[in-house]
Amino acid sequence: MIVVGGGPAGSSTAWHLARRGIDVMVVDRARFPRDKPCAEYLSPEASRLLDAMGALGDCERAGAAHLAGMTVRSPNGALLRGDFAAAHGFRGFRDRGLALRRSLLDAILLERARIAGAQVVEEERVTGLVRNARGAVAGVEVLDARGQSAVRRADIVVGADGLRSVVARRLGLSRAQRRPRRIAMIAHYRGVDGMGAYGEMHVERDGYAGIADVGGGLTNVAVVAPAARVKRAAGAAAAFFDGWLRAHPHIGARLARAERVDAVRATGPFAHHARRAWARGAALVGDAADFYDPFTGEGIYAALRGGELVAPHIANALDARSPTDADAALAAYDAERRRTFRGKWRVERLVSLAVAVPALMNRAARTLGRRKDMADLFVGVAGDFVPPSEILSLRYLLRLLAT
Repeated sequence: MIVVGGGPAGSSTAWHLARRGIDVMVVDRARFPRDKPCAEYLSPEASRLLDAMGALGDCERAGAAHLAGMTVRSPNGALLRGDFAAAHGFRGFRDRGLALRRSLLDAILLERARIAGAQVVEEERVTGLVRNARGAVAGVEVLDARGQSAVRRADIVVGADGLRSVVARRLGLSRAQRRPRRIAMIAHYRGVDGMGAYGEMHVERDGYAGIADVGGGLTNVAVVAPAARVKRAAGAAAAFFDGWLRAHPHIGARLARAERVDAVRATGPFAHHARRAWARGAALVGDAADFYDPFTGEGIYAALRGGELVAPHIANALDARSPTDADAALAAYDAERRRTFRGKWRVERLVSLAVAVPALMNRAARTLGRRKDMADLFVGVAGDFVPPSEILSLRYLLRLLAT
C-alpha cells in the first residue's frame, strides 16, 4: 500500500490502515515539519478523530487554541454569532473546536501514523503512476531530492496529495468547476487587536476574510477572493492581500499594530471535484477527491474522516478473491463517501451562493443575528456534529430568508 501525501488525509489513511495490520508507506515531497496555507480550523467533531489516533493530547500540548463558536459579519455590517455548546440538543465530541498551525498539526499526525506502523518517506515526489496488464494502478513513479527516479510498487495507491493531486490528474478523474473560482491568501500575525474565543468570518462584496487564534500568541488571517482578481506572480498575492485588508478598515485597523510573522502564502483556485474517488487499484481521499470552498472550514475534518472511511474498503479490496471484487470494494468506498458528505456539500454550495450575492448574505445574517437558535444550528453544521438536514429543511430556509 502506498499513500501519496503526508497531510491530514494521508496520515489518517495510513494510521487506520496500519492499525489493521496492513503494510503501508506514506510518500511526500516535503520534509516535515512544513507550513501549509490553510485556515487551520478543526471542528469539534474533528477532535473525535484526533482522539482515536492518539493525537488530541499532542495537539493540546502543542498549544492549540480553543474556539467556542463562530461569528460572521455580512457586507452591511450585520453580525451573527453561533456557539458550539447550545440548546438545540446536538452535542459534538467536544464543546469547542481547535485551531493549530499546520506545521505542528501535520507533524503530529504523521508521527501517529509512524507509531501505528506506517513507513514514511519524505522528500520524494510522485511524478506518475505504474499500471499492470489490466490497466490497474500498481505503483508510483517517484523522484527523490537528488533527482533520482525510481518505481515503487503497491497493490493499491491512495491519492491524498491535495488540491492539485498528481494521482487524481494521472487517473483522469480531476476536474475544475467553473464557479466559484477563488484563491485564498494566508499569513500569521502576532498582536491582533480584539481576538477572543470565536473564529471570525467577514464577508465583503469583493471576497471574505477569516480570522482565528491558532495558539502560541498567533492569529491566522486569511483573505479569499475571486481568482480572476488575484495575480499569482511573485509578490502579487501578498500585495493584493495587504491592499484588501487596508480597504476594509474594520479588519485593517485591528492589524495596524500587529506584526506579520511569515510570508503571505496563496492556495487555490478551489472548486474542483473528482468524477469519482476510485479507479482500478487506486482511491482518492481529502482535497484530492473534492474541495469546494473554505468558508465552512470543512477541509481538515473531511481529510481525517476520509481516511477513516476508506480504510475498511481498502482492506476489503486487498482481501478480494478477484479483481472484480477489488473494484467493487473501492466503488463501495466512493458510495459511502458520497452518502457521508452529500449534505455538507449542499450546505457549502448554499453558503457560497450567499457569499457571492451581498443582498442574500445581508438578509441571512440579519435573521441569524436575531435568531440565536438558528445561528447555533448553522454553526453546529459547520462544526460537523449537527446533521446538515437541520438547516437544509424548507422550514429553516424560509425562516432564514424571512424579512
